[in-house]
Formats: sequence, C-alpha cells, structure tokens
Amino acid sequence: MNVKKLLIILTLCCLSNVYASSRIKDLVSIKGVRTNSLIGYGLVIGLNGTGDGGGEITNTSLKRMFQKLGLNPQKEISSKNVAAVIVTAELPPFARLGQKLDVKVSSIGDASSLGGGTLLMTPLKAGDGNVYVVANGSVSIGGLTKGAKFATTGRIPDGGIVEREIELEFNKKKSIRLSLNTPDFTTAARIEKVINRELGGKFAIANDATTIDLIIPTQYQRQVVELIALIENFQVNADQAAQIVINERTGTIVAGGEVVLKPVAISHGDLVVEIGGNGAGAASKKAGQAVHFVPGNTTLNDLVKALNAIGAGPEDLISIFQALKENGSLIGTLKFI
Repeated sequence: MNVKKLLIILTLCCLSNVYASSRIKDLVSIKGVRTNSLIGYGLVIGLNGTGDGGGEITNTSLKRMFQKLGLNPQKEISSKNVAAVIVTAELPPFARLGQKLDVKVSSIGDASSLGGGTLLMTPLKAGDGNVYVVANGSVSIGGLTKGAKFATTGRIPDGGIVEREIELEFNKKKSIRLSLNTPDFTTAARIEKVINRELGGKFAIANDATTIDLIIPTQYQRQVVELIALIENFQVNADQAAQIVINERTGTIVAGGEVVLKPVAISHGDLVVEIGGNGAGAASKKAGQAVHFVPGNTTLNDLVKALNAIGAGPEDLISIFQALKENGSLIGTLKFI
C-alpha cells in the first residue's frame, strides 16, 4: 500500500445519521446582495527591463497616454520598462464612494515580471459599461523570490477607489428572497419551518429546492438589517445527498450523506470483502487472499475502514466504488471531477 497516496485521501466524512446544525447565514445567499466583477485595461510602468519591449497594444497605449498629457509624439514609443495589463476587481455589495478595495493586475504581453512596477490610473467597468472603480498604485507580486514563479500577476492592496455606487434600497424592502447555496428540498423546508417558528407567523415560504421567499413582518418594517441579522443566526440541520466525489488524478475521495451498502461480496485482486456475510467481524486469509466480513446494511464508512485494514489503496477504492454502483449495491451517486 502506498502510504503517500493514502495521505492524499480525505477522510471519508462521518456518515452517521446525525448532522451538525448550521447557521442559515452559511446556507443561503440573499437576492441582490452579491459582488460584481470589474475589468479594465492599463499600463504598468517603472519596470527594470522586464516589460513588453514593444508591441502594437503597448506602443499605441503609450502614444495615446502622452497625447492626453499634452505631448504629441510623432512615432509610437517602445520601452521594456512598460507592460500592458488587464486589471480586475470584485465590487462588494453596498460599496460606497471612496471605499478602497484590492485589485489584481495580469500581464497580457511578453513582460517577464511586473515586480517593482506602478499601475497608472485605470478605470474599471462592470458588465453595464459604467466605471465603478479607478485603480492605481504599486504592484506587489508576493516577494521577488516566492513571487518569481508567478511574476506576471500581481495585486495592489487598496489600489482601487469606488467612484460609483450601485443603488440598492435594502432597508425599504417589503420582502426578500433567500437562495440556497446547495439546492435541496429538505433543507429548504427546514429553513421555512425554523424561520416561521422563530418569528411566530407564516412569513417564509419555500417555493422550490433553492428559493425561500420572506415577507418582512410589520414590526421589522424599515428594520430589515436587524431582521436579517436575526435570521442569519437561526440554526438548521442541513440535509445532504448521499454522494461520493472522486478525483482520479489526485486519488482524492470525499463521501457525504448517508451512503449505504446492500449485502454484496467484493473480490478485487487479492482482496475479498463480504458485506452481510456469516463471518461478520472476522478476518482471515485463504489461498493468499485477504478476506474481511462486514455486517449487512452498513455504511460506506465501515467498508472503507475494512478495506484500509486489509491494505486497499486509492485505486482499489475507486474501482470498488464504481463496481458497487454499477451492481446497484451502493445507494448514492458517484461524481468524478
């Protein structure tokens, strides 16, 4: 058994019937309360010969920049101290004028490093074409030694300033919509029940596996923030589908939910496992084969413990899970990533 590979395997989640309660805050998002992606094109200057060294986009941009500054160069300017970059940022919900945020700078030319460079003033636009943030400042690539591996990408902490707000009169809302991060009918029904019980009325309605509509109670009119702060901390037992996620490239296996196994006999190479066999709990070797008996109606967690005890590795587990699913003995779904 390859110990190194076994260390890569994430411990299969405890597949008991008891689920830890979670805050509603960690299970849902609120309609309209989200980030917005921003993008812009700019120039990083001051590089020590590690810039683009020319190119149509960089040279044209330099010429236009000088024209805006009152100069009138007749020819395109080429310099290895300049790099053309794409600047991106995430505009947080409720961002206000003057608020600062981090921006990311990525080279689009043949610059070898952005280390030591300075981003010139760059407007960042959202999907609607409007400018919401203006970015500039010194580019950090995470240290010249460690950052050298990704020296063509850097960050500017607090390098963006919000110049335009997204209007959202949240506190005046008469109703709000909660959306589950992981759609599930059972969890949606439980959230509806908990909210109505705690608020003392029929205010929440689960419309489907993802959506819960909430009517703002009269006593919380124009106090929506207080209401959301209250609801966010309600505890709900989130349900989980019986699913196994497998990454064959890394040998990683993650199982969740109540994955149950029907009685079945498994033979894989030198491994023999019988679920629901007469010799439950006993282990022995016959003719060079490792034999292990697991009680019937067991969980996948019990099977994995048995397989690990007799030397099964990640490759063995993946093959066995696929065969069990095909046979119909594994109650759950397999997902490969």
